Amino acid sequence: MTTAFFPGFAAHRVELGDATIHCEVGGSGPPLLLLHGYPQTHVAWHRVAPTLARHFTVVVPDLRGYGDSTGPGGDPLHRHHCKRTLAADQIGLMRAFGFERFAVVGHDRGARVGYRLCLDRPEAVSAFTSLTVIPTPEMWQRAGMAFGLKAFHWYLFAQPFDLPERMLRADPGYFLDWSLRNAVLRFDALSPEALAEYHRAFARESVRHAMVEDYRAAASIDLQHDRDDIAAGRRIACPVQVLWPASNTARPDPLEVWRSWADQVEGGTIDCGHLMAEEAPDEVLAWVLPFLQRHA
Repeated sequence: MTTAFFPGFAAHRVELGDATIHCEVGGSGPPLLLLHGYPQTHVAWHRVAPTLARHFTVVVPDLRGYGDSTGPGGDPLHRHHCKRTLAADQIGLMRAFGFERFAVVGHDRGARVGYRLCLDRPEAVSAFTSLTVIPTPEMWQRAGMAFGLKAFHWYLFAQPFDLPERMLRADPGYFLDWSLRNAVLRFDALSPEALAEYHRAFARESVRHAMVEDYRAAASIDLQHDRDDIAAGRRIACPVQVLWPASNTARPDPLEVWRSWADQVEGGTIDCGHLMAEEAPDEVLAWVLPFLQRHA
């Protein structure tokens, strides 16, 4: 049971129309939503959530289709897995626990859901922390050879159904281990227990399909939603914190990028790889906790 990763938390399954969201909830105080990335599950937060729960009521879900959450299969326009739909899931989830306004910390895919939440439902988000990402249009605009070689899955997973699914089916365990090794500075930073959870989820065809659909959306409908916001002059109104690995030199200053999307932006670097909350939990907490206490 994943509750072993979150002492004192309780597991829940929340029905939200076409999706069922698995989550863990614990702590007390202002509500805080933690959103994981690819190729992980909510277990990605196991090294920081217990500390955050001393100060906040922490809700830690699996995104739809990931981990133990479920949802429909892909559709031609990828609406079922676009960030707007995943953000709407989180609104429904937090309302199920009585929370109308809350802070969000997102990593990787979860950060993309997080900033879509900020843009679509500004009244619901009190503060937002983004770990490792810049907004999707900015990423595609700046993607070059270094990015393509390191993050080739962005291009592979954007291919039409069912080429990526067939390729992943050949040896999912090997692909997952390769992906995680490519994401960290030290593979032993991942606990064996967390790694086993990621393998348990990734072994299911439906989970791999949801992940691929997530990336298909990022190359199509998510881009359109973001471009619509840019054209309309919509910006993120809440305070934004941006953290990224010091080892990542293949992109412009993320603070400057995010300042074109939000009015209040702060942040900095942490000496770790891509999986920040697992590789450098103490450093992540040292940044995130004061920010949330000031704004959440």
